[in-house]
Amino acid sequence: MEPGTVTGWDLAGTVRRQAADGGPLEGAHVVGLKNVGAWAELVAVNIEHLAELPEGISFEQAAALPVAGLTALRALEVAGFVLGKRVLITGASGGVGRFAIQLAKLAGAHVTGVARRTGGLTELGADEVATEIDPDGPVYEAILDAVGGPVLGTAITRVAPGGTVVSFASTVPEPVSYPARELFARAPGARLYGFYVFGELEHTRSGSADLRRLADLVAAGRLDPQIDLTLPWSEAAEAVTALLERRVNGKAVLRVE
Repeated sequence: MEPGTVTGWDLAGTVRRQAADGGPLEGAHVVGLKNVGAWAELVAVNIEHLAELPEGISFEQAAALPVAGLTALRALEVAGFVLGKRVLITGASGGVGRFAIQLAKLAGAHVTGVARRTGGLTELGADEVATEIDPDGPVYEAILDAVGGPVLGTAITRVAPGGTVVSFASTVPEPVSYPARELFARAPGARLYGFYVFGELEHTRSGSADLRRLADLVAAGRLDPQIDLTLPWSEAAEAVTALLERRVNGKAVLRVE
């Protein structure tokens, strides 16, 4: 980005002035997201991307929810009804992955988490954890992939007939390659779905209700945002470096002071 660009997606705070077209009232505690510009003291937010917070959730917890939480929630909705079904989550130790494990478990799925660092994933609800996908292992009705490259290629070979692979991130630069017959012949009816949360919000329903759903789950103690690092925003560089060096197990939160 150009120097001076205000970055950031996720935010939580207090409404300074209600929007002209409605939304939460002045003084309301809210959570929201922007495609760019969230890391500021004052932010104008589309009311369709904003939700009022319930009692029992902190600003720090709320700020960890929007992009990662909405991605996990809606990716599972794309995959469909998962009660009693096998769900595979790659990049499971990341922000989206940690939410996806918990939400899939709440929905009654049998959850397998794949990550380089598997610590704590069983406690979140994963039934099985591994550092890589077993190419000869079981098939899965739903696969959520945060890695891309060879991992996504292997995941495609493990999708069940009629199942869904949701690709929502790419953390490796390699191209995706897989034996075509492993999809059309072994798993007829399976599909690969490209998921980008801001595109989903633009072309589908408002995000407000889903943000509130996530916040209610946190307030009820049923969803843990997994905050591992909280710093004043004047120390943002330290938080970003910790994330890039993979020293954060979960979410990093910046507090405006």
